[in-house]
Parts: sequence; C-alpha cells; structure tokens
Amino acid sequence: MKRMFSSKWPKILTFSHKSTQKMKKYIEIPMEALESLAEGKCLQGSLRRDEWGRIVFKAYHRSPRPSAKLLRVLEHGWVKETERRIKVFESMPKALGAARMMAVIERET
Repeated sequence: MKRMFSSKWPKILTFSHKSTQKMKKYIEIPMEALESLAEGKCLQGSLRRDEWGRIVFKAYHRSPRPSAKLLRVLEHGWVKETERRIKVFESMPKALGAARMMAVIERET
C-alpha cells in the first residue's frame, strides 16, 4: 500500500465559513484517518474541542466481528454457530404447500 502522507503527526484542515467576515476553522485529524479518507473509505468518529479549544477529530477504532461457523447446509437454509448462539435460517418457496412445509420443518428440528 502506497503512503500518501509522509508524517505521522496530525494534519490540520482549514474551512472557510460563507459570511461577510472570513472565518477559518482548524480541525486536527490523525494521519491514519486521512489515509483511509484518501482511499475512499467512510470514517466514523467524534468531533470535539480539546482542553486548548482546538477542534479535534478522533476516529472510532472498531474491530470486525468474527464470522459465524457453518455447521450444516439444509435443504432450504443453513445452521451456523457463533460464540453465544446457534443460528438456524430457513426460507421455503410458497409453491411447496402447507403440508410439505410442515414436513420439512418437522424433519429439520
């Protein structure tokens, strides 16, 4: 992956407010956040003032959820296992009819 920015220090972005007077707002954003924005990723975080009154953006560092392990493939669905639960999904076409659906449900449970 090619680095677009050389320094690890926060970058300061300036914004002008449209009014009669020119006002500039400075926002400090960490380099990692700027790199992910440059890659086109969406970034979630909090924007707040620090103890010196500067506006600082802190990105949330969220870890991805572990994927569920597939236990069995059913005729019309699947059974998966996560850390806390066993998930069962079944989706049957309406053309099967009520009697056949009940037989499939009885067989799978």
